[in-house]
Amino acid sequence: MKAPQRLQPLIDEGLIDSVVRQLMSGKEAMVYVVRCGDDTRCAKVYKDATQRSFRQAVDYTENRKVKNTRQARAMAKGTRFGRQATEAAWQSAEVDALYRLAAAGVRVPVPYNFHDGVLLMELVADEQGDAAPRLNDVAFTPEQARLHHGTLLQEVVRMLCAGVVHGDLSEFNVLLGADGPVIIDLPQAVDAAGNNHAQRMLLRDVANLRGFFGRYAPELLATEYGAEIWDLYQRGALQPGATLSGRFTRRAGPVDMGGVLREIDDARAEEAARRLRLQLPR
Repeated sequence: MKAPQRLQPLIDEGLIDSVVRQLMSGKEAMVYVVRCGDDTRCAKVYKDATQRSFRQAVDYTENRKVKNTRQARAMAKGTRFGRQATEAAWQSAEVDALYRLAAAGVRVPVPYNFHDGVLLMELVADEQGDAAPRLNDVAFTPEQARLHHGTLLQEVVRMLCAGVVHGDLSEFNVLLGADGPVIIDLPQAVDAAGNNHAQRMLLRDVANLRGFFGRYAPELLATEYGAEIWDLYQRGALQPGATLSGRFTRRAGPVDMGGVLREIDDARAEEAARRLRLQLPR
């Protein structure tokens, strides 16, 4: 196919030899299958962040570092330069998270290059060598659901041990590769220690996995892995490969009504996002 304009600079630089086809179009980016020498990879072309809510952007970008105070002021004021800097920081967050998580052994696509708003990375393939499907496009037996749920919980643990929370983990952001689930879409990843919303996001990520796999293995719906994982993390006892029980006893204390209301708002936003994803062309 004819190379999209955004991919032409990578062709000119010799990073891509040809564009095979469009793989998907989402609210965050367009993804293309490309050829790089003898390898088939994918190129993620980021869109402008016009569809993100301001509240969500603030939650995700809290405590992210910027290059200098001028840039920080511009981002806070929302000037044209500031909006460009904000978008660049959003894109760089995924690149940084991918390199960080890949180094920690987390099941994410291998990143190869980031050039002019385009992320060049591994094409996750299924057993036939085709582009791997997302979890929401696959039906599972109860045994398969329990297996993949357990695998992804260990990946969440490994991510948290590396100091990262995905922030938007669900069946829409996991591919079923030939060797099992692979986690994708990380521009909203947050620093577990530096973001005040990290706990809430971790609990939501794990709840999303529980809800999806619980459709096939209903016993998972009664588990409390998210709270257990975060408690181990807070106590400095979380390690990759940790044995989890799925049980957690909450300590008695005052109810955080603000937190409850935020959870309700997040649940509504997640449902709206889910419906939007189902409407997007693939």
